[in-house]
Amino acid sequence: MAELGFNEHHQNEVINYMRFARSKRVQRLKTIDSCFEDLKESRLVEETFTADEVSDMLEGLQAVVRGEVEMELINTTHTNVLLLRQLFSQAEKYYLKLQTDVSELENRELLEQVAEFEKTDFKTTNKTSQDVSKPKLAPLNEGGVSELLNKEIARLQEENDKLKARLKTLESQATSALDEKSKVEQALKDLQRVQTDQQFTRRSQEITDLEGTVETLREDFQKSLSATTASQKDLQDNLVAAKHDLLRVQEQLALAEKELEKKFQQTAAYRNMKEILAKKNEQMKEIRKKLQKYESE
Repeated sequence: MAELGFNEHHQNEVINYMRFARSKRVQRLKTIDSCFEDLKESRLVEETFTADEVSDMLEGLQAVVRGEVEMELINTTHTNVLLLRQLFSQAEKYYLKLQTDVSELENRELLEQVAEFEKTDFKTTNKTSQDVSKPKLAPLNEGGVSELLNKEIARLQEENDKLKARLKTLESQATSALDEKSKVEQALKDLQRVQTDQQFTRRSQEITDLEGTVETLREDFQKSLSATTASQKDLQDNLVAAKHDLLRVQEQLALAEKELEKKFQQTAAYRNMKEILAKKNEQMKEIRKKLQKYESE
């Protein structure tokens, strides 16, 4: 069996085209035969002809046969163009670019192979395919489109995986920043609590000392009052002075507390904590913007 290098489907398509070409060729040959028959019936009625008459008949026959052959060749060319149009249209639907090599059309080896194919395979398949309706042309290289789609899907999947990994990284960074911010805030609270405890302890000690002083003055006043009434006025004055001292000390204590708080705010630790919190807040804002961007995508 002659082989043309096609699969079974394409070989059947070639057979259908060769059957069509042969039917057209047979019709044209019949037309040429009828030209000769017409010449015999219309002109060859006498027994003898002169040379001019024979030349005239041959020229007329030549013109008719030439016209028929030229018409057949033109029609064959146009038919081949329509066949190529079908193939190219199918290829363009799937973004394929077909190429032709005109030099192969004169390859004697391939032409003999086609002739052998027509003599053997074409004749054997002619009988079996007479009742089969002519199918429509099937898409060429259909697997190429699937391959392109699979590649595009794989690329999109890979890009999606990268975006997911990037999102996980940003989420991890955001979580770490939140944890670090919480630690810094807790450290600041602990520091403030320690400072407050220390201030409260000092304030309590000062109040205790003042209360002890007042109590001592009160005891001295009681002793002085019981000892002599003459010094009562002095003791009362001393008591008033002690109360004024107590008020003055309390006022000084309040001023000292405000001064301590002001000094604490001016300490390097407080400023560092404040700068760290400001930086973390800016980082959180940037991370939230990035997260919002990726969530929208």
